[in-house]
Amino acid sequence: MNFETIPAEEFGKSLSGLSVNLLVRDVRAQATFLHEVFGIQVHRLSNDFAICVHAGQPFQLHSDQSFSSHPIYGVLPEAGPRGAGIELRLHEVDPDLAVEKLAGFPDAVLLAAATDKPGHGLREAVILCPNGYAWVPSTRLR
Repeated sequence: MNFETIPAEEFGKSLSGLSVNLLVRDVRAQATFLHEVFGIQVHRLSNDFAICVHAGQPFQLHSDQSFSSHPIYGVLPEAGPRGAGIELRLHEVDPDLAVEKLAGFPDAVLLAAATDKPGHGLREAVILCPNGYAWVPSTRLR
């Protein structure tokens, strides 16, 4: 699928299983963060929308204003973090490297440094992006 040219209706019909759509204050800034820190591919980037792809799985970014007629718009916080209680796991993303790259994003918060989690079989970190979503880059322990 060519994410740069696929019509919106066809893209919507192609989604199955669990689809993630993150509402963000600034789509371009969030896309830059995701690409620079985690290596996520970004397609169709505009002020209001982006298709992001990690390990072949697409998810979407939408601007707040693009959701102004959606029922969820009225409960979006005007300030402060979002996404409390959701953890977005990025498997096969080096947590140590992701933590190093945070230096370029002063509004991001390192909640947990890269640590081996033998009970999970993973090495992982927890990073709060400027929009307040908890991202967990992880690799398998050897």
